[in-house]
Amino acid sequence: MVFSDRIRRNGGSVAAIALLAFMALLSFGAARRESPTFDEMAHIGAGLSYAQTFDLRLNPEHPPLSKALSGLALALRGARADYSGPAWTYSKDFVPAFLGQWSFGHWVISRWNDSWTILFWARLPMLLLTLALGWAIFAYARRLGGTLGGLICLAVYAGSPVFLAFGPLVLTDIPIALFSVLSIGAFARLWRDPNRANGRIFALCLAGAFLCKFSAPILLLGILAAGLTTRWMPVDGQPLDKTERKAWLRIRWRATGRALLMAALLVYVFYFVFSWNQPTTALEKIGNSVPALLLRRLLLPPVTYLGGAALVLFSFSRSSFLLGHAWPHGVWFYYPLVFALKSPLGFLGLLLAQLWLGVTRRREPESVAAAIPGDLQMYWRTLWVTLVVFTAVCMLSHFDISVRHFSVPLALLILLLAPMPRLLNERLRGAPRGLYASAWGVIGLLAASCLATAIRTYPWYFPYVNALGAGKPAYTLMSDSNVDWNQALPEVERFAARHKLIGVALDSYGLSDDVFFVPQSRPWDCQAPQKADAGQWVVVSANMILDAHNCGWLLSYPSEELAGGSMYAFHLPVEIPPDGAPGGPPRPADRRSFLGMPFDFKAVSLQMLRHPETIPELLKQMQAAQSAQAANPK
Repeated sequence: MVFSDRIRRNGGSVAAIALLAFMALLSFGAARRESPTFDEMAHIGAGLSYAQTFDLRLNPEHPPLSKALSGLALALRGARADYSGPAWTYSKDFVPAFLGQWSFGHWVISRWNDSWTILFWARLPMLLLTLALGWAIFAYARRLGGTLGGLICLAVYAGSPVFLAFGPLVLTDIPIALFSVLSIGAFARLWRDPNRANGRIFALCLAGAFLCKFSAPILLLGILAAGLTTRWMPVDGQPLDKTERKAWLRIRWRATGRALLMAALLVYVFYFVFSWNQPTTALEKIGNSVPALLLRRLLLPPVTYLGGAALVLFSFSRSSFLLGHAWPHGVWFYYPLVFALKSPLGFLGLLLAQLWLGVTRRREPESVAAAIPGDLQMYWRTLWVTLVVFTAVCMLSHFDISVRHFSVPLALLILLLAPMPRLLNERLRGAPRGLYASAWGVIGLLAASCLATAIRTYPWYFPYVNALGAGKPAYTLMSDSNVDWNQALPEVERFAARHKLIGVALDSYGLSDDVFFVPQSRPWDCQAPQKADAGQWVVVSANMILDAHNCGWLLSYPSEELAGGSMYAFHLPVEIPPDGAPGGPPRPADRRSFLGMPFDFKAVSLQMLRHPETIPELLKQMQAAQSAQAANPK
């Protein structure tokens, strides 16, 4: 009897562990087939340098926590790096470091170590953080909606191609989602019971968010906005008397203020420790005396953090590509549309069901059951207010690149499903047993369909688009890491081996030396084919067809889809039509520069990767090209 009670009590946790194991198997299984993605080329090398040198010079445009965890795993595994080479020594200053990080990461992954070993150990900590986010979603959802609510949310999360694709990668998007979920829960506990222990937990979670991504201030804005709403919208336990309410709020705001100061201190200490051996040349104007050097060391952490944040703000406006149309800036409907296209239909169905349940419940004031328990009202308030704030900022921003930048709202939307069991049971109170069973059957099918989507899509999660895409190729709807992020190079190598190709022209979407994953490849620009390319197979990233390059002319010829549509192989005709002719490449005036740069950024990057000693000269050439473009804008 005791044993059976324990099974019933722990059955939800066992099911949750099984779902997370399912997710780990699919997500890491897919990642094991993938080459380093665009940003990982810089992140992996930077993280290793943090762990081995306590020097944050590389990749300052992203906070260091997730990279440092990855680097720690690599350091413990015995990964090697040369800190006397030019890729490292030229990176003492901020701008050269932006170039040097790519070369250093390339050599860490492909030259100094075995590539697949490095990728395995670098990505393993990220997988653990992804599973931790899944458990956090389950734990909070179980409190909001019981075990069924927790399992519904976890099934949606475990079956989401977005989290399956980006979870194991050495990036900042999943870690910020994890610490956002934890920070919201910690703030709600602090607001309910403003003791020192809860304040420390909130400070630790919030510091983790700030150490993961520079979008963390949006999270803080949402949390503080939730606190402000209690002035007009009281939560359970809040005094009704005006004087008592003011005192009640004052205690909580003071506890919040102390936690914010503690979080800032934790961020400072982290940066101070991991920048201990970093040169302070960026502050050399302060002087070189002993007091000046001490001051430079003390100021380096905030200068490094704020410098990285400024770089992000400087590049905050990027062109957008959506539904086959390119905009020179972000558009407000980008994230809603990308979310709708890249989410499992079961998830969208559950959101609609939850919306219907919430709306119909509001029309029934006689309902007596509370959808949200009193002790969780502040958590629910903070959850949906933060979701609204984060989504609004995303929609108003001009940084429309990838659904991965929407990871925090995605996680919070999943948590909104948690009260569904309570709402459904309340709505069906007194209904016939058949209707009750049918309603729960639909909910179960929608949740299970998310898991089926994950199985059916495996292992090509990057280019996933649901049925709302009407069967159109992903590259006609969106671009960048929504479709291809240079992760499919092993599939190109398999294609070349299958067709017994001695050489293959490759136009990839990344700053990498592709020969380390596709030995038969050579760099190619699909906008400028040569006569020797006629009659040959060529491989192009899906992003290059309509967006990053102008290569729609290739669609006239036989093709083979690779990696689920991340890349395409085209068989060129024996005679390539001239520029601008039907079936021919674009005229020079119609060619597009990779990432909008005023120079051939891919060629410069390849030179930099292979010969890091040329970084200073390449930097001068890039700066001259950018100055010329600024002086003579088209």
